[in-house]
Amino acid sequence: MDAVSEDLELLPTTRRALRHRIAVAQSEGRAPSVVAAVARGGEVVWEGSRTFVEGHGPDGNVQYRIGSITKTFTAVLVMRLRDEGLLSLEDPLEKHLPGTGAGEVTLAQLLSHTGGLAAETPGEWWERSPAELRPELADVLGEEPFRFRPGRRHHYSNPGYTLLGSLVEAVRGKPWDEVLRAEVLEPLGLDRTTARARAPHAGGWAVHPWADVMMPEPAQDLGLMAAAGQLWSTARDVARFAVFLAHGDERVLSPESVREMRTSAAPPEPGVAELGYGLGMQLTDAGGRRLAGHSGSLPGFVAGLWLSEADDVAAVVLANCTSGLPAASVAAELVGIVADAEPRFPRPWRPFREADPVALELCGPWYWGTSPQVLRLKADGLLELAPVGATGRAARFRAEPDGSWTGLSGYYAGETLRVVRREDGSVSHLDLGSFVFTREPYDAQAPVPGGVDPQGWRGIG
Repeated sequence: MDAVSEDLELLPTTRRALRHRIAVAQSEGRAPSVVAAVARGGEVVWEGSRTFVEGHGPDGNVQYRIGSITKTFTAVLVMRLRDEGLLSLEDPLEKHLPGTGAGEVTLAQLLSHTGGLAAETPGEWWERSPAELRPELADVLGEEPFRFRPGRRHHYSNPGYTLLGSLVEAVRGKPWDEVLRAEVLEPLGLDRTTARARAPHAGGWAVHPWADVMMPEPAQDLGLMAAAGQLWSTARDVARFAVFLAHGDERVLSPESVREMRTSAAPPEPGVAELGYGLGMQLTDAGGRRLAGHSGSLPGFVAGLWLSEADDVAAVVLANCTSGLPAASVAAELVGIVADAEPRFPRPWRPFREADPVALELCGPWYWGTSPQVLRLKADGLLELAPVGATGRAARFRAEPDGSWTGLSGYYAGETLRVVRREDGSVSHLDLGSFVFTREPYDAQAPVPGGVDPQGWRGIG
């Protein structure tokens, strides 16, 4: 079955390709059921499902456990605290949650899994054991919580997100799930996303690897570990959450803050975050397409959420099996199916309404040594630096009140671009992080470091 938004209806051929992909996924992955949803242009435009029950199946309103996609919700709560000025991401955990034994780790390191903490809790397999075995944070972290020195490398850590959930509770003075409900779920209208299952919901199953038989998996309350993987949700709700992660919502987080979450804050980890890990978000490349999102699993369930900012397409896949169906990979393929079959129309070009004459005189070709670059003034008021005819260090810059420009992306992110003028007010050169950009290659009239040979350019006789 599939449902389609009337506003942004997909082509029949695209809908069939989506249905076919999840049908293959359910069959080859040997999953009792799978549900999926696609969002485009800020709306959920397709839902589909597949099950072995003839003539019946779950829809976008049936709950499944989403596992570690929960971490992205927790990261949103931490970012809200940051945006309210209640903490800094560079704060050590000890400042807000003392006595954990892991207080030297910064909040940014916890969000990006670079805190060096263990991947799992000590003792029993926590996802299949009762929360009563972990009544205190000390039971989650153990006597030796660290595997690496904080900040040295990316090492995925479930206990790290338990600490972030406890941080939220400490700062807000309320349980994690209550804060999540009031500050994220209700504003975004995610009324089918809950900390505990609410009917209708799927049951979790283990499928035998060598025989077509199944066994139910226990559905444990994760207790202190809830912030790392507790949530139940639906394909429809997770797709709406993906829209928020792509565009922001001022009631929850600004577009700038969700963009920060989608920006790599940790080095790549093969198999987990191919392009690095953001703040609560995995980053990967799928067929040359940059995706941000998260995978998830708990005994009985697998989940995948990916969004392509460039294509404005997101996809969600949820299934009720412990393993077998690669939910995250299928979700990435659904994004590709829509983006390739129905490419996004670019926004119409429009002119700059009030071009800044100072910025205008900076436009055109510049040279870093002998490397040609070009500066363009965009309609949004930003300067865009890019190499001419070759790959290189492209960046965008925002104007500052003092006449300088601050890098927003690429190699020059955070660096300052300054315009250096001659006594008559004309532009001599640009200074960008100590690099001198001139109007001609190695302009003899500009203070090029090391000087310019007085004989100038010449051939070899």
